[in-house]
Amino acid sequence: MSDQETTPATGGLVNPSENKATSWLSHVLADLGKNGIFIALVLVVVLFAVLTDGILLRPQNISNLIVQNGYILVLAIGMVMVIVAGHIDLSVGSVAAFVGACSGVFAVQWGLPWWLAIIMSLGIGALVGVWQGFWIAYVGIPAFIVTLAGMLIFRGLALVVLGNTNIGSFPAEYRALGNGFLTDVFGEFDLDPLTLGVGLIAVIALIVQQVRTRLGRSKYGQEVEPLVWFVTKLILITAAVGFFAYALASYKGIPVTLIVLAVLVLIYGVVMNRTVFGRHIYAIGGNRHAAELSGIKNRKVDFYLFVNMGILAALAGLIFTARLNLAGPKAGDGFELEAISAAFIGGAAVQGGIGTVGGAIIGGLIIGVLNNGMSILGIGIEWQQAVKGLVLLLAVAFDVYNKRRSGGH
Repeated sequence: MSDQETTPATGGLVNPSENKATSWLSHVLADLGKNGIFIALVLVVVLFAVLTDGILLRPQNISNLIVQNGYILVLAIGMVMVIVAGHIDLSVGSVAAFVGACSGVFAVQWGLPWWLAIIMSLGIGALVGVWQGFWIAYVGIPAFIVTLAGMLIFRGLALVVLGNTNIGSFPAEYRALGNGFLTDVFGEFDLDPLTLGVGLIAVIALIVQQVRTRLGRSKYGQEVEPLVWFVTKLILITAAVGFFAYALASYKGIPVTLIVLAVLVLIYGVVMNRTVFGRHIYAIGGNRHAAELSGIKNRKVDFYLFVNMGILAALAGLIFTARLNLAGPKAGDGFELEAISAAFIGGAAVQGGIGTVGGAIIGGLIIGVLNNGMSILGIGIEWQQAVKGLVLLLAVAFDVYNKRRSGGH
């Protein structure tokens, strides 16, 4: 038989190897399109690594990327859930400042145990969420208005609690939430063995999960990506995780903030992808009226979304306060804008219904790399703000363009 095939439509000859190559290329391009935000992060890192002569990729800077932006990443997790449901929250910065001020009163002025101060502060965040969730879900006031009012209310309350002064310093255990590291657990080494071990476990878990997913799709006759591309992606991701673990191990070890983030990403990733509550959030964001007709309790979902956002805003406030070892009147300024930007840069749709926790984290990391890289280059804060605004505008424009193209317009 010939190595060429005749196409039914034209009677022409087509080389099977060319068909295979075309299919492989189209699959790779489609996969790159799905992971565009991750590729954007890589490109931004490479760009600033070159511009800063490699300073950006020094172990201390990589560790600082997590420590300095941890509170924004925590807020981004809650914010993307709110945005997916078709809402917005403008109050998270003020709530973070208010809760940080309350924690200062509890831990410093009242002398309560650090763990009790943290629990009570998270409880206040939950109560803030209950307050705002009630007006949004059960009174029917738009989230934009309620959280705009909340931004003013809780900023004012923060100033009342602080008395327009700073509160510090905090107990060492409290400060560890924002500045602590798991290091020298097994003794002093040039490379922290615990960090390297955790990195190795993460790589193995990632490989096992990807292989199981591929085998499962093959078992049920679903299309899978070409083996060469699958292996290439695994190698690249493994190298990235390995480099990240090596950088942390050669500096101070695993930041406590990173542990908190990892737990939150795992929990909320499962909530959004594998629970009824998560599916309801996406359904409400996709079509609120249809979701209600299908039996989803929209009000209940909205209420718990803002309770959750209040708790995460409180946690972000604690992390920021712990990092500075200070509760001050200026805390929380601009947090809401950074969190919203992270969600939209990470792929959340303006109209709701689309967005992921992982995407929000990557969006937050892009903002963090921009901040870190431009600071290393000595770029002023005014230009940093302009660049971040441009990045946000381009991310949303790209989202609108994709929707128009997919809609056939």
